[in-house]
Amino acid sequence: MSNDIPPIEELTGGAGAATDAGGWLGVLPVALVATGADGRIVRWDPVAQELLGYRAPEVVGRHVVELLHPGADRSLGRSLWQAAAAGHGVMGVVTAWHRDGHPLELEIWACPVPGGDRSPGVLVFAADASAARRVRGSSAVWDGLFARSPVGIAVFDTQLRFLQVNPALQAMNGLPEAAHVGRRLAQVLPEVNAGEMEEVMRRVLADGEPVLDFRRIGRTPADLDRDRVWSCSFVRLEDAHGLPIGVTASIIDITAQQQAQAEAAASRRGLALLNEAGIRIGTTLELERTAQELAEVAVPHLADVVIVDVLETVAAGATPGPGLVGGATLRRVGKAPLSGSPVADVLAPLGQTLSFPAAAPYTQALVQRQPFLIAHLDNRAVAGAARHTAKPERLLHMGVHSFMIAPMVARGVVLGMASFCRVGTARPFDSNDVTLAGDLAARAAVCVDNARMYSREHDTAVILQRSMLPQHVTPPPGIEIAHRYLPASDVNEVGGDWYDVIALPDGKTALLIGDVMGHGTTAAAVMGRLSSSVRALARLDLPAVELLHHLEAALADLSDPLLATFLYAVCDPRTGHCQITRAGHPPPAVVAPDGTARLLQLPAGVPLGVGGIDFTTTEVDLAPGSLLVLYTDGLIEARGRDIDERLAELTHLLTGTTPLADLCDTLLSHLAPASADDDIALLIARIGSPDAGQHGNAGAATSSVRDMREPNA
Repeated sequence: MSNDIPPIEELTGGAGAATDAGGWLGVLPVALVATGADGRIVRWDPVAQELLGYRAPEVVGRHVVELLHPGADRSLGRSLWQAAAAGHGVMGVVTAWHRDGHPLELEIWACPVPGGDRSPGVLVFAADASAARRVRGSSAVWDGLFARSPVGIAVFDTQLRFLQVNPALQAMNGLPEAAHVGRRLAQVLPEVNAGEMEEVMRRVLADGEPVLDFRRIGRTPADLDRDRVWSCSFVRLEDAHGLPIGVTASIIDITAQQQAQAEAAASRRGLALLNEAGIRIGTTLELERTAQELAEVAVPHLADVVIVDVLETVAAGATPGPGLVGGATLRRVGKAPLSGSPVADVLAPLGQTLSFPAAAPYTQALVQRQPFLIAHLDNRAVAGAARHTAKPERLLHMGVHSFMIAPMVARGVVLGMASFCRVGTARPFDSNDVTLAGDLAARAAVCVDNARMYSREHDTAVILQRSMLPQHVTPPPGIEIAHRYLPASDVNEVGGDWYDVIALPDGKTALLIGDVMGHGTTAAAVMGRLSSSVRALARLDLPAVELLHHLEAALADLSDPLLATFLYAVCDPRTGHCQITRAGHPPPAVVAPDGTARLLQLPAGVPLGVGGIDFTTTEVDLAPGSLLVLYTDGLIEARGRDIDERLAELTHLLTGTTPLADLCDTLLSHLAPASADDDIALLIARIGSPDAGQHGNAGAATSSVRDMREPNA
């Protein structure tokens, strides 16, 4: 081995020469080869052995050109060495011959090594050319990415101090690179969740597992007025031996996307709440129940506490007045939660009447028909109200920090308002919450107005219905009368049931009962027309069949004809003789003086208004003191029950002897449902005196039946 060249450590400046070269050279496996002035190899390092497969004893002393591929042009390699030996730094690509017998393209860098008094040698760096191109290319990509990427990039050392930040991250943080380098995250950005981020980076350093989409939240000098959200990904940096040397972080500002996602999620929640409100609000036509349903739907999805107040005129069932110039008088009809909330407990209870001056926010929200929002409730916001009551300040101290009012307006009529409170750590109300509250209040307002109009129409229908019924039935001689009328609970079911008792010539009495097949005020009005017609026709002492035909003609004159069932009984209390005509009406019942009860089997006929079919009058002889029981179908019809069972129950309840008024009450209490779906009219008449039967051939009621189809029969 020639000794005309310094030791390899001296030539290369130590083992870190390649690494110290910097740039992409520092990350390549680089072989170090030294030659003497004659071109023979004098040094061969382990990387050279790994690269070309030759051990040092196999190559030391050989000319460096002999390592080139025998089939390649060796002149390039020789000229490169000669240029380096002549004192020039050179680089190029040559094809070497691997010990295993395959060509290997090498990228080499050669430079002279001054030898002092000795002849200069040559120091050669060699690396796999394809690997060098890859590293050089990736380095260029990295440099471009780091400098031009819109993604913020930071490199941290193992102590989590900034080593490098790219321009994008400098812009995100509002600080130059010099303010970052050498400092930890908490020192640079105290207004973000630095502790959590550093904990994540320590975990990445420890186990090497990357972490993706960790959220950094807070404020930076670039934007001190609002919180922003960043998505951070962390990857461990390692040396050639796999040991950690730092962490790289890529950071994307996702504030806009996060806000869009939050708004979309809020929109979905709002739609879900509105859908739930459509199901839960307005299940009944009761104003108080509807208001309470609104309050319960909004808690806790929209607010922590909700109260619902309606104008006192609305709560009283009257039409709201034209204005609120002098202030507003409201009645509290809904509150949630009803218990368990200190804030709710402080507020006025259900049913209490509250008065507000014209300048109060409550009154102004009603006058302007616009929502009222105090996003951040504080002492200044409640100062005006605090002059009149200590309650707002007390609520503020209990944690109420955000408040809004949504007026309830339906069909152009102001009905009341819903008030919403947020307590504690809940975020303040925003414009989306105001819109949602307005939608809920609008839906509830329609239901409240429906309840108001229902109550008014129901009362109108009932008043009209009752006005058409005989107010004071004067029992004719020889007949005892008891009667009842029970309107339907639903305004849509209040119908045209009626009954009447009319004194006729020759001491006879007409007992009649009818049911117009319709509901509401229309049916009640038709019933009134038929009732008046019957009274006029009955006093003419017309035969029953002819009277019924006249009633059909009266129905036909209507613009929207309805059908009606009808039963007309002409009774002579002196003899117990009755003529009964049915027009599709339920059969009457008879109770004999001994208490036995049965239904009279009479031709049913068809309802008035069908036309084309004659009616049949049946003659029945009743024992003195017998009861004739007339009723409408509301008494015997019930959902899920067979009509024959109900008729059997009716006759069972009629069996025995009971005062007529008590018998009416018994029938209604046992047969009428708690919430009647249809009107019920009931008329019971005792025909003749029981004493008259004791002097004659008393016994069970007898009847002889004879058809009287013609009007003059």
